[in-house]
Amino acid sequence: MHPAHEEQAVKAYPEGRGVKARPVGRGPAAGRGWARARTVGGVGAALAVTPYLLIKVVWSFGLLLPTAAMAGAGWRAVNAATAVMAAAGVGLALAFCRPWGERLPGWLVAGPVWVGTGLLVPMLPLAPVLGPAAVGRDRAAGSLDLWTYEQALVMVSLVGVAAGLPLALAGYVRARWPHALGGPLAHPEPEGGTRSLRVPLAVAVAAGCVLLGGAKAYWAAGGAAGLDPDALHHRDLWWHLLSGSTAVWALSGAWGVLVLAFRRGARRVALPMAAAWVSSGMLFSYGAYGLLALTGMQRPGPELPVAAALAREGGTVLGAAMALALLLALHDRRRALPG
Repeated sequence: MHPAHEEQAVKAYPEGRGVKARPVGRGPAAGRGWARARTVGGVGAALAVTPYLLIKVVWSFGLLLPTAAMAGAGWRAVNAATAVMAAAGVGLALAFCRPWGERLPGWLVAGPVWVGTGLLVPMLPLAPVLGPAAVGRDRAAGSLDLWTYEQALVMVSLVGVAAGLPLALAGYVRARWPHALGGPLAHPEPEGGTRSLRVPLAVAVAAGCVLLGGAKAYWAAGGAAGLDPDALHHRDLWWHLLSGSTAVWALSGAWGVLVLAFRRGARRVALPMAAAWVSSGMLFSYGAYGLLALTGMQRPGPELPVAAALAREGGTVLGAAMALALLLALHDRRRALPG
């Protein structure tokens, strides 16, 4: 065991050094509760995403479009791709609540859900404000009145998935990988651990997240440095809320990844693990989605090109690097906490 962790490991595990840590336990009542949450969350997410799936299918055929601009081949391809993603989301949500889902390859489950939770969970607390703001933005862009009802269905779908998917995921993870969310944060350093890579990577990621989060918080509060003076009219409510949300999740991720790397700062592993999971997925997926602005398919923002590129590509890199740090922490945790 690494000397830096000896004292905290002995406190967490009185059996001391050289003895394997106790497996993460799950009581019968807790197991039944998580099983119910897993079923309710999975079925609820599958039902919630159905309206979104239907709307995307209709749009991909060029029907009931909010604006004429969405009739182009590029937008129809995007709608078809998101319809396929929504259909895959229905399948994954059902897999979470059925025993056969535990036989799927881990990467097939974790990858899409990492992106999905990163996209949707940060939207959940903002949905009551973002929904009307999105409708107002699209009306100002000349969308049809019909889009108001379509937008309402889309928001219901996204909120339902954002609420149900984490429940189903948590129940699924506790059943298949109990070490990931259960038990105390502290554990002995396993033989062949990744501390020499895990800690420097986490520190670098946290520093980048603090810089990105600080910049986004500054913009959300009204700061204008790094913004195009001729494009300040693009700073609408939607942009301010998303900038503030990115700041919160970037800083949350910085905390989570440091806590997981140093194994101190929290008693249980669930909270820092969830913070790092959602934050990494959010930074990666929002940065990748921001690339649509380069194709002209997304409304331009007020940032200067260099500032926009740093925030966009920087967020994508930080999200991927944080995910790697998360995997290293999980690798060490699985080896130290068998079962």
